[in-house]
Amino acid sequence: MNLIKPQALKKGDLVAAVSLSWGGAGDPLIRWRYEQGKAYIEDVLGLKVIEYPHTLKGSEWVYLNPEARAKDLMDAFENPEVKAIFSCIGGDDSIRLLPYIDFDVIKNHPKICLGFSDTTILHLFLVHAGVTSFYGPAILSEFAENGGMFDYTKKYLKKALFEKNPIGLVHAPSTWTGDRIEWLETHKHLRKTMVPHEGILTLQGKKKVFGKLFGGCIEVLEFAKGTKLMPSLKDLENSILFFETSEDQITPSQLEYMLRSYGILGILQQARGVLFGKPYQNIYFNEYQVSIIKIFKEFSLTEIPILYNCPFGHTEPMMTIPYGAMASIDPTNQTFEILESSVS
Repeated sequence: MNLIKPQALKKGDLVAAVSLSWGGAGDPLIRWRYEQGKAYIEDVLGLKVIEYPHTLKGSEWVYLNPEARAKDLMDAFENPEVKAIFSCIGGDDSIRLLPYIDFDVIKNHPKICLGFSDTTILHLFLVHAGVTSFYGPAILSEFAENGGMFDYTKKYLKKALFEKNPIGLVHAPSTWTGDRIEWLETHKHLRKTMVPHEGILTLQGKKKVFGKLFGGCIEVLEFAKGTKLMPSLKDLENSILFFETSEDQITPSQLEYMLRSYGILGILQQARGVLFGKPYQNIYFNEYQVSIIKIFKEFSLTEIPILYNCPFGHTEPMMTIPYGAMASIDPTNQTFEILESSVS
């Protein structure tokens, strides 16, 4: 999987804010939250943010008009002044944009795309077009965090998007939070409660391995199965897969169903190693571990290194993961490292 690297961001660059799934950024009661995230991007990161015509149309209008959402995305790619595209938030139906995507436009105008959760579909658009993408913060959540983005999140975001050096060793944060503070403007002053992070855990494996990163939110990846968005087995050879679960809190049995299907499809067999994110609010923290080990044992894949409780996805703080970047997993030291820059 050899992907085109987009250009690194620098202060003053223009960023497009897009609503590709849930359109809550434009809802009157949440608009303040979008503005708070936008202000952070501009005031702290030194970037400029523009909205596209349908970014702030509101959740009902955005839901009813997937073609308009796709047009915003395509127009942002074709705009030479736009250097990056940031997702406002996830949702559950970005897959509806697929019929309206021009992959040649993406390939011919490579640029940074950022987000997580349902934004997994956007990342699959870029991977299919042959361009590196970035699984990381969204405007309404991390950028708009009350009191500012967590330092850990900011550190790895800047490494991924602004720096041309290898991202390097990924350490677990010392603390994390599963708090969910309701998005009310009267709550703007409230900060989430932090608790000690348990660290990155090794579920199996002994040997250090190397591979290129591919994955996303495992529930959202289900939408893409059977479509042209899923890479071929050939493209996934020697990969490091990364999976995380959402606030839907799928049961351990559901996680087993999904992983088992990857085994039947031959996808797990292509991986050199696998990363699993911290479960949302630590729900099923122990049960997921049992399920993961069970499924890999079913397919006689007990030698593949698996790291668990990694800091990405529906957890705070989070790192930013570049698709297609060469990485390593060291199960003995319970670490993973991104060995190359993800921008040019």
